[in-house]
Amino acid sequence: MAVDALKSRRLSELREFLMSRRARVSPAEAGLPDGGARRRTPGLRREEVAVLAGVGASWYQWLEQGRDISVSPQVLDSVARVLRLSNAERRHLYALAGLNPPAPEPAADHGCEGIRRLIDAWMPFPAHIMDRYYNCVMYNEAAGWVLGLRPENTQNCLVDFFTDPLYRSRSQSWERNARTVVAQFRAMCADRPDDEGLQVVLAEVSAVSPEFVALWERRDILDAGVVRKELEHPLVGLLCVESTALRVPARQDLTIVLHTPLEEANTVAKLEWLASAEGRRGAMYPVAG
Repeated sequence: MAVDALKSRRLSELREFLMSRRARVSPAEAGLPDGGARRRTPGLRREEVAVLAGVGASWYQWLEQGRDISVSPQVLDSVARVLRLSNAERRHLYALAGLNPPAPEPAADHGCEGIRRLIDAWMPFPAHIMDRYYNCVMYNEAAGWVLGLRPENTQNCLVDFFTDPLYRSRSQSWERNARTVVAQFRAMCADRPDDEGLQVVLAEVSAVSPEFVALWERRDILDAGVVRKELEHPLVGLLCVESTALRVPARQDLTIVLHTPLEEANTVAKLEWLASAEGRRGAMYPVAG
């Protein structure tokens, strides 16, 4: 389909979308008198949306008519507020208006208890949750025993990967995985170049790890995928797992990282032993390193 035809279709959908959203908001919901019998149609009038959003009546009329006009995120947010758009509808409005949709907003605590149950049910295999800035939100017991996740760490998975001596001493695949981790982080930064939070993380890890800086300057870039890890645990020896990062639909600011045991090195039996009463007693007196 030609570019002009695609734009025409998008603007037509914008017109229909705005009209349908305006029709479902009553004057009372918007804090206006209902107008009684003078109203021929339900919902708000165009002029009322314009006043409540703080934009010109003509400009809003042109927007709803699907004219090819310039729009700003601030104005679209005002219109979205008046029309009581959900987060998904607001992103859809951005896309129809020809702007890059904003990142989904997390629904406060929605799904967190279910996620906690999920990673606990993944036992005896390691699992943890990261936010979009690699901060560790929660982890199960196995992630503590195997990966060394613990409260005294920075709780940022990228920073800890490069600075935690315990994890570094256990990881037999550290050099290979470091290249992958940095390349995947660069891909995320490239996808969100204006995200100040990612720039803060970049500055933090660059300040404490020359190895990260050297890998960052290679400018390798990779999409997220399965990562193989080989870990030498002080109690059970070699563990071979692969980690898979999964986005959480209900909380798109969160990523679940599940570690699946591979058939090599009798990994399943070793992880099961670490979760047993005998293994837990042994973990109370871990071998150094």
